[in-house]
Amino acid sequence: MAKRKTTGRTRRSAPAPAVDLAYAKHVLEAEADAIRSLVERLGDAFVEAARMLYACKGNIVASGIGKAGIIAQKISATLASTGTGSHFLHAAEAVHGDLGRVRKDDVVLILSYGGETAEVTRLLGQLEKMKVPVIAMTGNRESTLARQAKVLLWMGRIDEVCPMGLAPSATTTAMLALGDALALAVLKMRQEAGQFTREEFALYHPGGSLGRHLLMVETVMRKGEDLPAVRDRLTLREALAQLRKMRRRSGAIVVTDARGRLAGVFTDADLRRLLEAGREDALDRPIGDVMTRQPKFVRAGASAAEAIVLVNRYFIEEIPVVDDADRVVGLVDVQDLFAEGVGL
Repeated sequence: MAKRKTTGRTRRSAPAPAVDLAYAKHVLEAEADAIRSLVERLGDAFVEAARMLYACKGNIVASGIGKAGIIAQKISATLASTGTGSHFLHAAEAVHGDLGRVRKDDVVLILSYGGETAEVTRLLGQLEKMKVPVIAMTGNRESTLARQAKVLLWMGRIDEVCPMGLAPSATTTAMLALGDALALAVLKMRQEAGQFTREEFALYHPGGSLGRHLLMVETVMRKGEDLPAVRDRLTLREALAQLRKMRRRSGAIVVTDARGRLAGVFTDADLRRLLEAGREDALDRPIGDVMTRQPKFVRAGASAAEAIVLVNRYFIEEIPVVDDADRVVGLVDVQDLFAEGVGL
């Protein structure tokens, strides 16, 4: 086989084009303009759509395909997390069996800027047979989607900011913003009707920093029969004996005075130090003599975030909860914060 001749020169790849920062700024401005253009279009149709979602006895089924489908998933997630039952239905999968997810009491929200996507138009025909109302979010009010919808959220003409004018960009940004406006308008209606509270929101968002700020200590604290609280006049031995009756063990005992006010805490670490120092006689002394006085505490009504700040700052694992009169009402154990998924 003949050998391939070489020229002795190394082939170099072409340098990467420069990043066009001015164009990137133009993208942001164009997408911001797309959102601003929706403000003047909000009117009776938006009000009717919000009322339909609020009054829906079933679920809000958000649907679309491609990038619009991804935005539909986000809108559905926002609705679900703010008290409105919702799930996503893929427009293509719908006609292959997933339409079984839709019930007669549902409302379907369909996103398609052009309104003529084949999968969407096929879905519309089936929904019409099922007599399920449709809210359309589209930029083409002459489209099949717009004509067959019960309510039309018309977005108007929006030019894509993609340099080729093809990839969904400004249109999907506008859809996302309009979906947020719709979901949060419905949330405000539920709030004003007393149907959705911060506590319910916290229930749906137990994880991460959001969960820590929303979750109240009353939700995670040990109370009643699970609260390891004893009077300061008991001996340490008597106090420890009381803990044997508890269903849930904790690493600390909350000590109260005769009025139930916080007097101190006694932890497993305190007991270990006493025994290591050979002070077994302390078992028969009042727990008030060996407890830690003026412990860190949180008040009822505080958030889990406040308890976590104390845990991290002072390296403690149990925090008493007191009311406005300093009476002990609970104990937050770091294990319970982990169990609720709020993290540290």
